Amino acid sequence: MEQIEIQPDIVQLAEKKLVGKRLRMSLANDKTGELWRSFMMDRKGIPNAVGANLYSMQSFDPGYFEKFDPRNEFEKWAVAEVADFNSVPAGMEAKVLPAGRYAVFHYKGSSANGAHIFQYIFGKWLPGSEYTLDSRPHFEVLGEKYKNNSADSEEEIWIPVKAKNS
Repeated sequence: MEQIEIQPDIVQLAEKKLVGKRLRMSLANDKTGELWRSFMMDRKGIPNAVGANLYSMQSFDPGYFEKFDPRNEFEKWAVAEVADFNSVPAGMEAKVLPAGRYAVFHYKGSSANGAHIFQYIFGKWLPGSEYTLDSRPHFEVLGEKYKNNSADSEEEIWIPVKAKNS
């Protein structure tokens, strides 16, 4: 595997309203496929979607990264952005993604090799940066260039950060 050296863009994200589905899972008991199959069957029922991008979002419990264990559970969401929460389809939930600063990594490659980019982000980039993790959701933007498991796939990886001295 080639050496990864990606420098992120640091951006301030405005609050987003999201609608979708969620499951509790762990890396050792990954239910991502099940979550996305269920969401994709019902996503056309979201009447007020904003744009065509989909979001794969993770919310981690406090301490998740301090005592990392692939069996630790987290909440994973498959969501779309919406204009408002006036029409949340049955079987889906509303979620507010709070505003904040993010490190945005532009990743090209198969999602099957995704572990390598996350090892780089958390093992090399973050410790060597002027940032530390913030306790907001992490997410990936799956836009028009996203092609699941294709080497030509492109996505954005958004990691919530704050200045180390804050």
